[in-house]
Amino acid sequence: MGSKAIVPKRQMSLPRPCEAPKKLSSLKDETAVPLLDRRGKAIRRVFFSSRGLHAVWGVFFFLLTFEIVESCLTNLLGHYFSLKPNGLIPPALALIRESCELLAVVTATWTMARIENVSMFSYGFTDRHRIGKFGAGVFWGVLSLSLLVLVLWMSRMLVFDGIVLTGLYTWSYATIWLLVFLLVGLFEESLLRGYLQYKLSQTVGFWYAAAILSVAFALMHLRNSGESKLGILSVGVGGILFCISLRFTKSLFWAVGFHTGWDWGQSYLYGTANSGLMMEGHLLASHPSGNPLWSGGTAGPEASAFLLPLFALAALCMWLWWARPRTNRFN
Repeated sequence: MGSKAIVPKRQMSLPRPCEAPKKLSSLKDETAVPLLDRRGKAIRRVFFSSRGLHAVWGVFFFLLTFEIVESCLTNLLGHYFSLKPNGLIPPALALIRESCELLAVVTATWTMARIENVSMFSYGFTDRHRIGKFGAGVFWGVLSLSLLVLVLWMSRMLVFDGIVLTGLYTWSYATIWLLVFLLVGLFEESLLRGYLQYKLSQTVGFWYAAAILSVAFALMHLRNSGESKLGILSVGVGGILFCISLRFTKSLFWAVGFHTGWDWGQSYLYGTANSGLMMEGHLLASHPSGNPLWSGGTAGPEASAFLLPLFALAALCMWLWWARPRTNRFN
């Protein structure tokens, strides 16, 4: 009996279940998310780089925040008393003015630090030797000014008229002016050698940024009525000196200390003009004599031509001291 070939049955494929059509809203979600993501990345590229906020935006937002806060504070206080006194500047008014300016720069620095996700102290104020560097800066600030005053006195370009303060007033004015000029040092160094120096250095390099901000530092003093052209130049050179200290010490504490000691010595200790301004309550009374080119005239000792070689000598000493190998001393 013949065998019948067994033909396997053809396997039938089951029909696929019908897929429900996607809703229009889900289609929109899938296309919208990548679109928003792309737009977010594009916007982020405009404002941020791998090193944080782009320098141009960082400088702009920092200065904008500073100007807004300072304007609000000065306009508010201006309703109660004048912030531009005639004649000698009293310490109480100076304390209020400098506190407002410092608050404005602290607010601007804090805002930029939040945007860049870092500590606000990272712009020049992180140093374990802060007390030593600040104290050394105060010492060299007073000493450098004293050397300049000695040269002016010996060359008869500066005349002392005697002691003005006695007793308790000597110490009270010394203390309050020291506090005022500490605020001045913190404000000006934070404004011009803090965040702005850090951010501009990312784009143009440290020394170009130092030059730009030192020019800005000098131009800030144009609003002082008694300032001179040589005084403006000296302020700019002083800015470079502070940048040298920042470069070597990696912080602003020495510069703040020097700034404090220098201004305190001019305004309180020797009773001279400070960038064209005279303060109330100084220990000694003095007045310039002779050619303003050498005496400084109404601008004070820092507008004297003797200051430029002094600053050059200071820069050389800073380089020789800080550039040599460091052993068992603060950096």
